[in-house]
Amino acid sequence: MMLRFHYAWVILFVTFLSLLAVQGVRLSFGAFVEPWEREFSMDRGTVSLISTLSFIVYGLSQPFIGRLVDKFGPRIILSVSTFLVAVSILLTAFVHHPWQLFILYAIFVSLGVGGASNVAATVVVTNWFNERRGFALGIVEAGFGAGQMLLVPGSLLLIQWLNWKATVIILGCFLMIVVFPIVLLILRNHPNEKGMLPIGGMDQEESTTEQPSKFNDFSIWDAFRKKQFWFLILPFSVCGFTTTGLMDTHLIPYAQLCGVPTSATSAAVTILAAFNIVGILFSGVLADRWSSRKMLICLYVIRALSLFILFYSYNPLLLIIFAIVFGLVDFSTVAPTQLLVTQYFKQHSVGFIIGWLSFSHQIGSALGAYVPGLLYSYHGNYNVAFYFSIIILVISAILTFFLPEFSKEKVTI
Repeated sequence: MMLRFHYAWVILFVTFLSLLAVQGVRLSFGAFVEPWEREFSMDRGTVSLISTLSFIVYGLSQPFIGRLVDKFGPRIILSVSTFLVAVSILLTAFVHHPWQLFILYAIFVSLGVGGASNVAATVVVTNWFNERRGFALGIVEAGFGAGQMLLVPGSLLLIQWLNWKATVIILGCFLMIVVFPIVLLILRNHPNEKGMLPIGGMDQEESTTEQPSKFNDFSIWDAFRKKQFWFLILPFSVCGFTTTGLMDTHLIPYAQLCGVPTSATSAAVTILAAFNIVGILFSGVLADRWSSRKMLICLYVIRALSLFILFYSYNPLLLIIFAIVFGLVDFSTVAPTQLLVTQYFKQHSVGFIIGWLSFSHQIGSALGAYVPGLLYSYHGNYNVAFYFSIIILVISAILTFFLPEFSKEKVTI
């Protein structure tokens, strides 16, 4: 019963809230596309360029964010990043030219979103959970799905009822007045700041006081020389290509191309987001009980098989079935991948490695948003993009197969 009242659960909720709010604002980008086109007389390509640049800035920031987390702690990074997103998104209500929007959103909002990401969140979980860590990582990652479910339709409704400027002001004030103080005042970097031990007790292989010296001695070249680094990074970039890039950008246009009614498409997107949360939570629980390596192999294979359903998505029922299957394996790769990082690189800088992992995911996302659109321009359909995605998912499963199996007897996770 005492575990239920451990301060780690408060830490987990605050981290979840931070990611829900900040990442939810980021995922609401699509709601502002048409209003910005009208407001600034921009075409779809120019607005899409803001999104592409945002992915790139987000991705490039991740290794540096990892270093900053290791140096200053996740509490400062999450707090400052939340405040930066709040101020930047609020200021977009007062811009008059497209270049101002590019600077505020594509650069400053993206830097803030990069800070309030799973790089800092993973370090928080690693510090506070030596048991049930996979479950905790799943909860944190569910913040992305919850933000998508709450803030994306919420932004659409606010834009419809009010206007886009009022909407960004409301979002900015929510982050600044509600989320930022909670993160700053309640979050703690380590259990020793509260005079406590992490859930599961102190890890026998390391002590908190030894961490700074290990991190100072760590070099990225140490990671580059490890097979584990590349066999995690490359599949995770494919994960970004096929989820945030391909599906979040092109699923709705593809459904429209297939003649699927708007109501069915909206239902499919909502169902996908809901089952995404289910998959994230289930994967976190399963990662504590089963091999994360074997989980990832299964997830990449199932995701590849699910894409075959899209070739028949002119049938709304099959689109719904796809949304369920793909939703279950959408972000569910994150918890086992991050758990493997904490296992393979436990004696190194976890924040820095997670930063590179997130960087690979964002670069994959940027390519996944751009390449399928380019292929569609040449071929008039998405078939080549889907086949290509299936092939690289199979390759990802093969790379994951060659990762060494981690014995959970070595460390209690």
